[in-house]
Amino acid sequence: MTSFDLVIANGRWFDGTGAPSSIKYLGIRDQRVVAVSDKPLDVTGCPEVIDATGKWVTPGFVDIHTHYDAEVLVAPGLTESVRHGVTTVLIGNCSLSTVYSTPLDAADLFSRVEALPRPQVLAALDEAKTWSGPATYLQELEKLPLGPNIAPMLGHSDVRAHVMGLGRSTDAEVTPTRGELRQMHDMLSDALDAGFLGMSTMTNPWDKLDGDRFRSRQLPSSYARWRENWSFNRILRERGRVLQSIPNLNTKVNVGLFLSGSTGIGRKPLKTSLLSAADPKSDPWLYRIFGPLSRAVNGPGRGNFRWQHLPVAFEVYSDGIDLVIFEEFGAGRAALHLQDELARNELLGDPEYRRAFRVDYEKKFAPRVWHRDFYDARIVECPDASVVGKTIGAVADERGLHVVDTFLDLVVEHGKALRWCTTITNARPEILEKLAQQPGIQLGFSDAGAHLRNMAFYNFGIRFLRRVHERSQAGKPFLTAERAVHMLTGDLGEFFGIDAGRLRLGDRADLVVIDPAGLDASTDEYHEAPMVEFGGLRRMVNRNDAAVSATVIAGRTVFRAGEFVPGYGTEWRTGRVLRAGEVVGTVDARLSRSAAPVA
Repeated sequence: MTSFDLVIANGRWFDGTGAPSSIKYLGIRDQRVVAVSDKPLDVTGCPEVIDATGKWVTPGFVDIHTHYDAEVLVAPGLTESVRHGVTTVLIGNCSLSTVYSTPLDAADLFSRVEALPRPQVLAALDEAKTWSGPATYLQELEKLPLGPNIAPMLGHSDVRAHVMGLGRSTDAEVTPTRGELRQMHDMLSDALDAGFLGMSTMTNPWDKLDGDRFRSRQLPSSYARWRENWSFNRILRERGRVLQSIPNLNTKVNVGLFLSGSTGIGRKPLKTSLLSAADPKSDPWLYRIFGPLSRAVNGPGRGNFRWQHLPVAFEVYSDGIDLVIFEEFGAGRAALHLQDELARNELLGDPEYRRAFRVDYEKKFAPRVWHRDFYDARIVECPDASVVGKTIGAVADERGLHVVDTFLDLVVEHGKALRWCTTITNARPEILEKLAQQPGIQLGFSDAGAHLRNMAFYNFGIRFLRRVHERSQAGKPFLTAERAVHMLTGDLGEFFGIDAGRLRLGDRADLVVIDPAGLDASTDEYHEAPMVEFGGLRRMVNRNDAAVSATVIAGRTVFRAGEFVPGYGTEWRTGRVLRAGEVVGTVDARLSRSAAPVA
């Protein structure tokens, strides 16, 4: 028997707790860290040694906000996250999960909201769904050749649609009967018993159904009254599990209900993870409130409240008018409701419609997230090469037209071949640094697996570390590297109650080797890659392989030197389902190197 399955030699080791880092040698055997040494380890007979000289060795990143629920069924390696050092992903966010709903209902719930191709989502669910509830769902996940670890949340919209039917659950005049509410409570309890981390809900009215049956209705969860939400919160509070949600982004007033719901005066606090601490261009003062609010709730209020925060610029791309920001006002919703291109173009060319669009666009004091400034919207692709590289506003000035008419003319003429981008929030690096230091901030909201053509942030952890490293090198640090790693790893594992984000003796060996020399401008670049599993759709991705030297999951190297090892995500499994409350260092014996491959 060899001493180790893998040795990580001479790297700067971060344990994920925020403790000082130091140069160490790590020995890994049977999926766990079994040696942390100041001196070189005996590598006699060890099948693999990674020389980490000059590099950082950190716990694998935990991505708490993904929408991989459909993709994991057809491409369980989830390579776009793993190549950036992510070894654990949470699914079931924003009230959306695939545990209870029929494939047809789930496709209508997911596709428009998360900008996923509906036919492929429906096909994936139709082929894969054999489970009948939470426990069998998790069992079916572990039959897949999982790459990263999967930690599930239960979606409120999933539950509501299953119990009430998709039509009744999206009718504002209908509330669940007492029997239906009891049934939903039982379904949540069953999920928590199976190890689900908690429940996700949705109160934002932007998110709409796809398909033809109930198209453009809001997600079921957004129709729930607060009495219904509070009844779920009581169960989560009693069990010590997590509520993940999104407030109404139009009015923002119901944020107060989430804040008060998390407090623990005279009761157990409710773990609450809420979107989103951000620096929106539409409200440049707003970033100031997040720290004081979380301090009030978690201090005098004895709560357990966190703001999810994307620590990079929130840059979005759009093919024509197909972008979620247009859901926030009436004219935009009217266009997105129409699936037929001819019908949509007829609407976009209608003078009355254009007047309505201009009114929405020019409202100065209406609640908004998009700053509604086409002068801050750059065209990156178009059949008309003369407009590429210009803002839509600049093109309008050249044509002597109102900027809204110019945008709509371009969409009618070129459709989805018009590709443009803008930054919605987080454009000021100095404000991002202030937000990262605020209490109650947790790093997340990558939306990995969703918005394939416009705004997923697979490498946000690497980009965050780049900023921390650059500022340190310049002698102007805003966070230590240890604190930054903790925020991406151990802090998240602890809050969500999963065995992830630590790299100490006895911990499961999920880790990433980072080369700080690769933390450069390439981390900001976008590329496109085909998704074979989704009909060859080309999605936006990141490619900074110089920054990630290796990713290791369950003690096995899966990505190294820019390449995945043969068979990863197809022939054998490294990831497992992480259940709430598991003992530290829990492993799956079937994943031992001596065991037969699991697929």
